[in-house]
Amino acid sequence: MALENNQIQDKLVETFSNDVFNFQQERDIFSLEASADKITPLILFLKNDPELKFHFLTDLCGIHYPDNEAERQFAVVYHLHNWYENKRLKIKVFLNGEKPEIKSISNIFLSSNWMERETFDFYGIDFIGHPQLKRILNMDEMQSHPMRKEFPLEDSGRTDKDDRFFGRTTTNC
Repeated sequence: MALENNQIQDKLVETFSNDVFNFQQERDIFSLEASADKITPLILFLKNDPELKFHFLTDLCGIHYPDNEAERQFAVVYHLHNWYENKRLKIKVFLNGEKPEIKSISNIFLSSNWMERETFDFYGIDFIGHPQLKRILNMDEMQSHPMRKEFPLEDSGRTDKDDRFFGRTTTNC
């Protein structure tokens, strides 16, 4: 019997009640939002439940929403996959912009180790309990987190590029 969205939703609401919400189908991925403090038991439940069997973490990434209220300025998105039923699930967890932090799931899915480090490196989201949370792609000396939207996309001081080659025209009037 195929794993249906309403079956997933019913099990999650029965187990986690108001800590899981905003269920919806987005293209071919069933998605939901969850409370940040319940991410560890939620991921464990999805992985270990004999009917749900979400045994594979496809991706974990961060998002910055600078225009949202402080409690929802950052998000961590988890993509899980049930290979038996070929069912995918997206979980989005919003975090406080003042101090974005969430518990690490690196003890549940070992593959999340590098994904959490990358998210920390680019967004500054602290994964509590991570075994080695340090920069993975940027220099250790770097003070900022470059994927935050508070940083400009281009360096205005660059002199080595000609805007004409990037589809931009400059006019001297």
